[in-house]
Amino acid sequence: MQRIKTIPKSKYINPFMDWSFKHIFGRDEVKDILIGFLNALFAGQHVIADVTYSNNEQIPESRDGRTIIHDIFCTTDKGEKIIVEMQNRDQKNFKDRALFYTSRAVTSQAVKNKKWNYAINAVYGIFFLNFELHDDDKRCLKEIALMDTETKVIFNEKMKQYFIELPHFSKSEGECKTYFDKWIYILKNMETMDRMPFTEDADSVFRRLEETAARANLTKAEQEQYDAEWKYYNDYFNQIDYAKEESREEGRVEGLAEGRAEGLAEGRAEGRAEGRAEGRAEGRAEGVAEAQAKIILNMHAQGIPVAMISQCTELSEEEVERVIKCQS
Repeated sequence: MQRIKTIPKSKYINPFMDWSFKHIFGRDEVKDILIGFLNALFAGQHVIADVTYSNNEQIPESRDGRTIIHDIFCTTDKGEKIIVEMQNRDQKNFKDRALFYTSRAVTSQAVKNKKWNYAINAVYGIFFLNFELHDDDKRCLKEIALMDTETKVIFNEKMKQYFIELPHFSKSEGECKTYFDKWIYILKNMETMDRMPFTEDADSVFRRLEETAARANLTKAEQEQYDAEWKYYNDYFNQIDYAKEESREEGRVEGLAEGRAEGLAEGRAEGRAEGRAEGRAEGRAEGVAEAQAKIILNMHAQGIPVAMISQCTELSEEEVERVIKCQS
């Protein structure tokens, strides 16, 4: 089912678009909101008083290394490094990707050209996911750390990852008792809310969140930025959804046709079953390949960089360039 194509007249912005996410969490003017969320997430394990935003683009380890870009990269008042990233679409090898990002934030602390005792500041990777990780764990929040597998004791506190899988959060407003649950409920439902819940306390950070996320409080320039990104965001997902639907239908039709032909040729029940199975597989594969090519060419025509197309389609940059070159 395709998504809507007109900008919804919601009271609050969609927090899971890049511009909106950084508008809420990634600015000095509203860093108290990020601090409030982080303290809710850490639940007393760490208490953060202040953060300093860093350049989001980290220098690669080698001249030909890939550049790492985080949605939000900041340092706490105690020197801890925090990565906060939002992902809307399932990505291949995401667990490996998250490990690479957090590990890079550890190794980037190396001191060069002078004596160093390997002391490092803690690194926390926080990943908002609008999809489910490929495992049987259906918890919304997963806290990952380096642990002794026999004693179950944390071996080193200096690197942790927090995966927040929004599809697994199903609590109603009344069921949200913890500060963290209230945060996730708001973020997951913000775009459809007509009021901001949990603002009873005069010093509640949710009051600040309401002020920041209200569309009525955006400047004209901010509203234009939001509208432009919303259109791109919606168009992109419509293209992906349509291509998948089209490839599935083409694969089904072609697979059935080929399966019948092969099955009838053999004239046996076993032959018909095998022919249909192979036909469906071949038809589906062909349909997906054609759909990916359509997506690549469409994104390229809109001026989207090859690196971003590669990330979205889960193809290598060389494969993307090959598709573009074949059509030019």
